[in-house]
Amino acid sequence: MTSFAERARAAAVEMRSLFAPTPLQRNEHLSARYGADIYLKREDLSPVRSYKLRGAFNAMRKVIAAKPDQSLFVCASAGNHAQGVAYVCRHFGVKGVVFMPVTTPQQKIHKTRTFGGDSIEIRLIGDYFDNTLAEAQRWCVEAGGHFLAPFDDADVIEGQASVMAEVLDEIGPPDMVILPVGGGGLAAGVTRYLEDVAPMVGLRFVEPAGGASLTAAVAAGHPVTLPKVNTFVDGAAVARIGALPFESLSGVAPADVLLAPEDRICTTILEMLNVEGIVLEPAGAMSVDVLPDLANQVRGRRVVCVTSGGNFDFERLPEVKERAQRYSGVKKYIILRLPQRPGALRDFLDLLGPEDDIARFEYMKKSARNFGSVLLGIETAQAANFTALFARLDAHGFIYNDITNNETLAEFVI
Repeated sequence: MTSFAERARAAAVEMRSLFAPTPLQRNEHLSARYGADIYLKREDLSPVRSYKLRGAFNAMRKVIAAKPDQSLFVCASAGNHAQGVAYVCRHFGVKGVVFMPVTTPQQKIHKTRTFGGDSIEIRLIGDYFDNTLAEAQRWCVEAGGHFLAPFDDADVIEGQASVMAEVLDEIGPPDMVILPVGGGGLAAGVTRYLEDVAPMVGLRFVEPAGGASLTAAVAAGHPVTLPKVNTFVDGAAVARIGALPFESLSGVAPADVLLAPEDRICTTILEMLNVEGIVLEPAGAMSVDVLPDLANQVRGRRVVCVTSGGNFDFERLPEVKERAQRYSGVKKYIILRLPQRPGALRDFLDLLGPEDDIARFEYMKKSARNFGSVLLGIETAQAANFTALFARLDAHGFIYNDITNNETLAEFVI
C-alpha cells in the first residue's frame, strides 16, 4: 500500500495537466524585516486564485477513475471551494451543481460561473450557509450525485498536501512552514506529508481570532462547534474544524496554534498590496500576519508562508483600510459633548494638531438644551498624536467618549 506522501506526490503529478506549480518566491521585504529567508508559496496565483483547486481536482479524478459513469458532482460553497469545483468540472467534462446562499455577492457567483462555464449550474438556496449545505446534501442524495466536501474528505486532504510536495521539490525541507487554518484540510494534508518525508520541519498554524476552531478542538481533545464566528476572514471562518483533518492535527501543541486578530489582518493586506503589489484575501494573509508573533523563532531560518488565496473583492477595500487604521491607532471615533454657544466648535478645532484630520463630523442629537453630541472620526499620522490631543481636550474641559473599540456602538454609528 502506498504512503500518504506517495499519494500526494502522485496527485501533484496529475495536476500538471491542469496547472503548473504555483510560484515559491523569496520575499526580500519580509526577509529583511525578520532577518530570515521568508518564502511565500503563492497559492493566490493558482488558476482560481486559491489552493482549493487541488483538493477538488484530486477528489474528482479519483471518483471518476473508480466510477467512470459518475458524471454529477455537487458542492455547497460561497467562495474558493465553489470556484475550484467549477474549474475542475469543466476540465473533466462533468456536470457540477454548486449550491450558494442567496446572500452570496454577485462577484463570487460570476467568478464561479466563469470558471465552470456550461459545465456547472448554480443554485441559490438559503440565507445562511448551514441551510445551503443541508439542501445541497439532500439534493445530492436524491439526484445520485457525488458530494465534494471542502475539507472533511480524505481525497481533498491528500490533494491539498500537493502544496508541500511542490515546496520540497523546489527548495528541500525548510525550517518552518506557517499554515492558515479554516476547516483544516490544507493544514492536515501538509502535516501528514511532512510527517512522512520531513518530520524535522517545524509547523505553525494560524487561524482568525474570531474563528479559532482548531484552538478549541485542541483544548477539548475533539472538534467542537464554536458558539459564534466572526465572518470577516470568510475563507477561514469555520465554526467547527473537520473531523478527518483533526485526526491529523490532534497532536498539535497549543503553543504552535496562533490567532490573527481580524483588524491586524487588514494591516497586513494593505501592506502586502501597497509595498509588494500582492493581492491577498483575509485568509490568504494570515500566514504573513503572524510573523511579528514569531519574530524570535524565524530569525536566521528558512520559512515558508502559504498565502492560501487572493480572491479579494476590492469593494471591501474601504472597510479593510478603516479597520487597519483603527487597529494601528491612527484613526479614532469619539462622541464629543459640545456646548451650544457661538465659538465652541472653533475652540475645539483649535486644539487639533497639525497632523490631525477630521474624517467624519455628525451631529447626533442634543443631550441637553445647552449641549449637543457630535460624532467625530479623526485621522492622524501616528498613534501618539491622540495622546497629546486627548490631553489638550482634558485641559480645556471638553467632555468626550472614545468609542473606537466599543463594538456595540461602532456597529451602529461607524
